[in-house]
Amino acid sequence: MIGLGTIINCAAIIVGGVFGLLFGKLLKERVQETLQKANGICVLFIGIAGAMEGMLRLSGSTLSSGKSMLIIASLALGAFVGELINIEHWVERFGEWLKIKTGNAKDKDFVNGFVTASLTVCIGAMAVVGSIKDGIEGDISILTTKAILDLIIVMVMTCSLGKGCIFSAIPVAVFQGTITALARLIKPLMTEAASANLSLIGSVLIFCVGVNLVWGKKIKVANLLPSLVFADAISFIPIEL
Repeated sequence: MIGLGTIINCAAIIVGGVFGLLFGKLLKERVQETLQKANGICVLFIGIAGAMEGMLRLSGSTLSSGKSMLIIASLALGAFVGELINIEHWVERFGEWLKIKTGNAKDKDFVNGFVTASLTVCIGAMAVVGSIKDGIEGDISILTTKAILDLIIVMVMTCSLGKGCIFSAIPVAVFQGTITALARLIKPLMTEAASANLSLIGSVLIFCVGVNLVWGKKIKVANLLPSLVFADAISFIPIEL
């Protein structure tokens, strides 16, 4: 069944969110705050690990780094386009609309939880590559693995950020569902180099999400999302950045 991977992924997010919500109610506010910081630190290191994997290379006994220009070019161009569109504003507006429509108008953390969780579970090569494989081959293995990871991530986030995290299943359904539906058109754009670039820039954006979790909202991560498009495009330039 085409699209089964995304369905499983969304179901896992909802289940993780519900468990997190039930468990979070048992925790005192100071415990929730500490849990949020701990979650942020975990996200930081997940981002760092992914970025280092993409940047570091072992040549014999020498460890060298690269792709600095790729990161600079992708983030600079992505930030410029993202700020012009003001993606963060529209995501937050959707979160506000969702908060009211779901009867959570008094939940002050709803939008922050929704945006933070959505960015964490949507960004990354697993979502794109997994959705393409689902759409073309019916192979849901990557999205099933992602579903397990997302269940744990959203469960922990919901404990500290509240029920808004559960609704991150909506952008996941839209994003991955669209890629699955257009898989045959997108596949030529997802070369090995493009996947590597996407994974690297995605990891940098996940690091930014971690920064916001630990130190409060410092970076408009949604406005950096176009960086992923530029990372893919740059992979087709016959010069290694």
